[in-house]
Amino acid sequence: MLVALCHEIKLRHSEIDDKPIETIYFGGGTPTVLSVDELESIIEVIYTNYEVIENPEITVEANPDDLSEEKISALAKSKVNRLSIGIQSFFEEDLLLMNRAHNAKEAVDCLSLATSEFENISIDLIYGIPNMSADRWKENIQKALDFDIPHISCYALTVEPNTALPKLIEKGEIPPVQDDLAQQHFEILVEMLDGHGFVHYELSNFGKPGYFSKNNTAYWQGKSYLGIGPSAHSYNAKQRSWNIKNNTKYIKSLQQNELPREVEDLTPTDRYNEYVMTGLRTIWGISLHKIEKEFGLTYKEYLLQQTQKHIKQHLLFLDQDTLLVTKKGKFLSDGIASDLFLVNLG
Repeated sequence: MLVALCHEIKLRHSEIDDKPIETIYFGGGTPTVLSVDELESIIEVIYTNYEVIENPEITVEANPDDLSEEKISALAKSKVNRLSIGIQSFFEEDLLLMNRAHNAKEAVDCLSLATSEFENISIDLIYGIPNMSADRWKENIQKALDFDIPHISCYALTVEPNTALPKLIEKGEIPPVQDDLAQQHFEILVEMLDGHGFVHYELSNFGKPGYFSKNNTAYWQGKSYLGIGPSAHSYNAKQRSWNIKNNTKYIKSLQQNELPREVEDLTPTDRYNEYVMTGLRTIWGISLHKIEKEFGLTYKEYLLQQTQKHIKQHLLFLDQDTLLVTKKGKFLSDGIASDLFLVNLG
């Protein structure tokens, strides 16, 4: 698999158009199953085959149970300069309900070690968990703040099929996931993090100045990116592509110097809808000038027409040329975006 990953990196050099690499992200699974030497071998292939900026953001996703003292120390000595740790909750009952592999003590111990070696750390927290009181949610946030974490990503709990959660709800052992509880937790989150110097720069992401995720910001600002490995997605502003999921077929294709992927050409309407969706989720909003310049006056007029009811409901507002969500509208931004989508132009 490592040989195949490195070969795909080499084969796709021409797709970057000589633009320097700004961020390298190991995620979408559990990259810490690789040794630090193996991670560094992949990084070295990138440096050899691409131009990389002087201080790129190099992130590794990890779960608390994957990060031993030795692993953290070795990562700190490598080119990796940012950790994204899936804490999810600091409370045992929440972790058990979500069927997480780590426990509350491992979450705390992991952060104690990580913060001694890394300055740039992001953690994930989950809100809207059934039976989670407002006070327990505040304690979760406060524990993160006590570690002086500079970036926090927070997501509402969703009920995924074929997991333990829907079965527990069906049996009546726990109450169903409720939107009003998630919204209450979201409002607490925004207020607490705002009071501690965090910028709510994207719907689910909060960072102190200088610590926004460069990797995720690239997605939201429509920059091109390469996804390497099985199931990985790529984007170049005109096309979206994705690799096959099957590991064996992925490796065999690359052994034959073939890229194991499918490609979708994006229509102007596809690109407009994506820009609306990502723009509304961020502090950068939707530029009306960009809409008119890239998609035409028809798209701009449609957008302005669709926004009127949301502006009247104080969910959206116009700041000169930029369309933004209000504080009231933030939690509802995905639903608002879908109402601004266009489906009947080419």
